[in-house]
Amino acid sequence: MSLIIPPTRQELDAKKQALQQKIEEKETNKQILAVEKEYREGLTSLKDVIAPAALTFENSYFELNGKYGRSFFVLTYPRFLSTDWLSSVINMDTAMDMSMFIYPIDSGEILKKLRSKVGQLGSSMAIDQEKGNVRDPVLETAYKDVEFLRDQLQQGTEKFFKFALYFTIYADSLKELDQYSSIFESTMAAKLIITKRSVLQTKAGLNSTLPLFADEIDVNTNMNTSPLSTTFPFVSADLSNNEGILYGINRHNNSLIIFDRFKMENANTLVFAKSGAGKSYAVKLEVLRSMMMGTDVIIIDPENEYKHLADAVGGTYLNISLNSDSRINPFDLPLPIAGEDNADVLRSAIINLMGLMNLMLGKLSPTEEAIMDKALWQTYAAKDITETSDFKNITAPTISDLVTILGGMVGAESLSQRLTKYSEGTFSGIFNQPTNVVLNNQLIVFSIRDLEDTLRPIAMYVVLNHIWNAVRSELKKRILVLDEAWILMQFEDSARFVFGIAKRARKYYLGLTTITQDVADFMSSPYGKPIVTNSSMQLLLKQSPAAVDIVAETFFLTEGEKYLLLESEVGEGIFFAGLKHAAIKIYASYVEDQIITTDPKQLLELQQAKSQVSEEGS
Repeated sequence: MSLIIPPTRQELDAKKQALQQKIEEKETNKQILAVEKEYREGLTSLKDVIAPAALTFENSYFELNGKYGRSFFVLTYPRFLSTDWLSSVINMDTAMDMSMFIYPIDSGEILKKLRSKVGQLGSSMAIDQEKGNVRDPVLETAYKDVEFLRDQLQQGTEKFFKFALYFTIYADSLKELDQYSSIFESTMAAKLIITKRSVLQTKAGLNSTLPLFADEIDVNTNMNTSPLSTTFPFVSADLSNNEGILYGINRHNNSLIIFDRFKMENANTLVFAKSGAGKSYAVKLEVLRSMMMGTDVIIIDPENEYKHLADAVGGTYLNISLNSDSRINPFDLPLPIAGEDNADVLRSAIINLMGLMNLMLGKLSPTEEAIMDKALWQTYAAKDITETSDFKNITAPTISDLVTILGGMVGAESLSQRLTKYSEGTFSGIFNQPTNVVLNNQLIVFSIRDLEDTLRPIAMYVVLNHIWNAVRSELKKRILVLDEAWILMQFEDSARFVFGIAKRARKYYLGLTTITQDVADFMSSPYGKPIVTNSSMQLLLKQSPAAVDIVAETFFLTEGEKYLLLESEVGEGIFFAGLKHAAIKIYASYVEDQIITTDPKQLLELQQAKSQVSEEGS
C-alpha cells in the first residue's frame, strides 16, 4: 500500500503562479501577432504594385482594369509552314501577348512510335491493294512523311518536340475585341492554321500568356525542328544589296544595310529626328559615300553644318546673304529639254514666281494675283522674252524691272511699294542682280545661315528654284539635300514647290533628301503627308515623346517600333526602303567621322589642331 503525500500550500502557489505566467505570455504573443499582422497589412508588397485593380473572368473573355481581353490556342497546323508566317499576326494593330511552350521529346521513344505508325499505314495500304481499291493519296503521303521523318531523326538532323502556341488579344471595348478576334482568326485561317478561343478556360488562357512559365491550357502539337523553326517571330528584313552604299548595320541580325536609292521607284529620302539624334551626321555620311560612287550632291544648309564637309572634299561653299558676293536672279529661265517647248518653260517660271511673290509680299488677294500675273508676263516681254524666243541668248529681267512694270499699271501701286524693299531698300542686293552662281562642282553647298529669319524661306525658295532649273536643263545623277525643311513647310506656296520637286524628281534622275526635326510643323502642312508618300526611303532616328505619336501614326509603326525610337541612342533608329524596314545603327570610319562630325567639341579640337599645324609650318 502506497502513501500519497499531498502538495504543500507553497508548492500549489508556485504551480498556480507558473500557470498564470504561461497564460499571460500566450496573451502577449497573441497581441504581438495581431499588431504585426496589422502592420504587415499596411505595407505595400511587390504583388500589390503589379496586381491589377480589378479583374473579372467571363466565359470567353476577361476584363482587366477597364481593358477587355481574349485568349486563343492553336489547334492544328497545315502540312507545310513558311518562314515568318507569324509576322502578319505580330504586326496587327492591337496589343497582344504571345507565348510558346516547347517540350523536347526523346528521339528513341518517338522512333518506336513512328515504327508502329509505319506498320499501321503499310498494313492499311496492303489491305486496300488486296481488295483492289483505288489508291488512297492520303495514306501514301502520310507513309512517305513518316518514313522521311524517321530517316531525319535517325541521322540526328531533326529533333522532335511538343509545341504549344497561345495568344491573348486586348481591346478598349467588347465590340472592338470581337472585331480584333475576327481579324486574328481569319488571318490565321488564311494560312490554314486553326485557332480556338479558350472558352470556359479564360483564366487558364490569361495565365498561359503571362510571363509565369505556366502552360495551363495544355494543348500542344507534335513538331520536328524544321516547322518549329518557322515559328520564330523576330525575323527582320534583309536590306543588303549588291549595289549602292552602306547606310549602317541591321540591329536585328548584324547584317549590312547596303542600298541604292536610285533603284527604287523614286530616289527620294525623308529623315525625321529630334535635335542631336544624328540626322545631319547620317545624311553627311550618305553624301560622302554617294560622291565616291560618282553622284553629284547639292545641299541647302540653314545652319552652316556642311562647310567642314565641303572644305574636306573640295566642294563649293556659297554663302547666300546680304553681304555676300553670291547672287541668284529668281527670273532666270532653264533651257528646254527634249520634247519641251518654250511656252511650257515660261509658264512654269511664272507660276514659280507667283509663289515667290506670295512669300515676299504676304498672301496676295485674288485681285493682286491677277495684276501680278499680268505684270510678270509683261516683265519678260519687256526683255523680248516670249514663247518664241531662244532662251540661250536672253538677258533675264530682275525685280527692278518688275517694280517698273507694276508702277505703270492701274491698281498695282501697293504691290509696287511693297516690292521696292527688294529692289531699292534693305534687301535690294540679294535677289535683284544677275546670277553669278554656277553649279559646276560635284558638291555644292548653299548656306543661308547669315540671313535674317524673314528672308530664310524666300532664300530657300529662290535657291531651290535655281537648282531645279539646273536639274531640268542637264540630266545627271544628283542628290538634293534640303535641311530643316520645316522652314519651307510653314508656307503653302513654298510647301507646294517642295512637293512639286519631290513628285517630279525621278524624271530628272534626282533624289530629294528632306530633313526635319520639327515633325509637327512638317506634317501640319497639307503637303507634308504627300511628300512622305512620295519618298521611297525614310530614316527615323530618336524621337521626342511629344512627336513620336505623330511619327507612329504617319508611318504605321507598331508599339514596339515606337518605343524603339524613344529609347534609341544617337545614330540609331529605323530604316525604311519601300515595304522593307529594319532597325539601324549608323557607323562611320575614323576618317569619315573626322570629315562629317557635327559635335561642336570635336570640331573645335579639329580647328585647334589645324591652327597648331599651320603655326608649326610657318
